[in-house]
Order: sequence, then structure tokens, then C-alpha cells
Amino acid sequence: MEMSENPTPPILAIRDLAAGYDKSEVLHGINMEIRKGEIVTLVGANGAGKSTTLRTIFGLTTIRGGHITFKGHEVAGSRPHDLVRMGLAFVPQERGVFPSLTVFENLEMGGYTLTAERLGERIEAMLTRFPRLKERRKQKAGSLSGGERQMLAIARGLMPDPELLMLDEPSLGLAPLVVASVFEEVAYINQQGMTVFLVEQNARRALAIAQRAYVLELGQIRYEGTGSELLNNEDVQRSYLGA
Repeated sequence: MEMSENPTPPILAIRDLAAGYDKSEVLHGINMEIRKGEIVTLVGANGAGKSTTLRTIFGLTTIRGGHITFKGHEVAGSRPHDLVRMGLAFVPQERGVFPSLTVFENLEMGGYTLTAERLGERIEAMLTRFPRLKERRKQKAGSLSGGERQMLAIARGLMPDPELLMLDEPSLGLAPLVVASVFEEVAYINQQGMTVFLVEQNARRALAIAQRAYVLELGQIRYEGTGSELLNNEDVQRSYLGA
């Protein structure tokens, strides 16, 4: 499926990317683009390489070949803390919170690159944006519910006010009602101007909120198009949506 021409340069571009762990190659020459203001989702079966894609962008795997550009700069092989300073945030599949620290302390950790004044401003912004976290700001993160931990992980990722937020399986292991609220939150964040790269096992919900999407199969891009195009694609429905 061909993507439409778009003159706007991508905020993130992946070209012929091959990567993996140790001697195992997981990604085999993938190509993707994310433009400012979009939600772009990457879906596929378990083991397709979705999480590896995000981890590779964030400098956490071995790159075998290809290029990753962020805001026009080559960043393949860059260190995670340098990418954070450039405006890239990553919320991993494991929720990305420190269970022994309070909600407030987790937000402080998320803003480690900020000045003291800016840190205070961003914490206040996150507690205002997520009232439940404000109620629990002195509570240990490990004692929160799964949904609350996910909200804290997202808030922590937003602390440095990134230009691109990458989310890895934010609905994983959550109750259906909580899953709905997580997707509503992702859509709201995007409506406020945040660019989002979403990796999700819940393909139907992810495609429903995404402007554009890619389907990954065994480390290669199998389909690409708008979210609605892939949601209505019969092959995608059969293989990935349970239809």
C-alpha cells in the first residue's frame, strides 16, 4: 500500500534499519517515517520486532546497518540520555517507574535534565494533568494500581516536555476499562500537539486512533497506510485483528 506524498520533513526517519541482540538480527532493513503532530502506530504479532524497533531508536540494541534521523540529525547508536536532551522520550513496556520511590520522586527522576525552576513547573503541570497522581503524590509507585502506574509512566515520559513520545505496549496487562482510558489519554496528548509513536499489541484500538500505521512481520514492514486503511484492510483484519 503506497503512502501519499507529504512535503513536511519527518521528525523521525528510519532507513534500511537492521538491528538485534548479540548475534541475533531481529529487524531486517525496515523503513518508517513519523511527522510532527502525528500518532503513528506499529502493530504486529508477538515476536515481530515491535519493541526492538523502539529500543533500537533509543540506543538500547545493536545496530547492524541503516540510519535513524531525529529532527534531521543522524542518531543511530546515540546514548539514551543524549536522545532525551534532544527531545525524544521512551516509555518502555515495563511501565518505566521506580516502585520504591513516591509518585513525586518518580516525576523528579523523569525531569533529571531540567533546571530546578523548570523541574518544579513540569511536576506541577503533570500533577494538574493527572489528578489521580496528585492525590497519590506521596505514595510509593509500587503500591499503585496497574492503570495508575501506566499513567505515572506516561507522565514521567512527558516530564522533559519531549517533541516525540514513544510508548511501548501501554495497554499491556490492564483491565478493559483501564485500557480505554489509556487510549483516550494518548489521543488527548496528541490533540495537545504531542507527536506519538505507539507500539501496541491491541492493534484494533491502536489503528483507530492513529493517523498512519505500519504492520511489522518477522522484522520486516508488511503493510503501511493510514490507520483507517489498515483497519479496513481484509488481509490485516484476518491476520492481526481477529476478523
